[in-house]
Amino acid sequence: QVQLVESGGGLVQPGGSLRLSCAASGSIRSINSIDWYRQAPGKQRELVAAFTPGGRTNYADSVKGRFTISRDYAKNTVYLHMNNLKPEDTAVYYCRAPLGGYEYWGQGTQVTVSS
Repeated sequence: QVQLVESGGGLVQPGGSLRLSCAASGSIRSINSIDWYRQAPGKQRELVAAFTPGGRTNYADSVKGRFTISRDYAKNTVYLHMNNLKPEDTAVYYCRAPLGGYEYWGQGTQVTVSS
């Protein structure tokens, strides 16, 4: 079993910043595969940020230049740094770990961008 716990969401004004955390525990040897998704009301879940097998990063076009994914192996945690937040970033953010043909998901953390 793998457990993923997100934290760091909240209410922020447009232009503000947040840092989301995804702490992994259980039967997970590496956090290399963990990525971030989000789902806004009435919309499909979409990939926001991920690491490639080579260690580079990929981002959705809508967040490029504003979001950064990073990881701390010592803490078994993956982060999503979000800057210059916009109202359209409002969503529930999830981290995901695809392992052994199965997808593990966290419970999600709500991010609301509003004045």
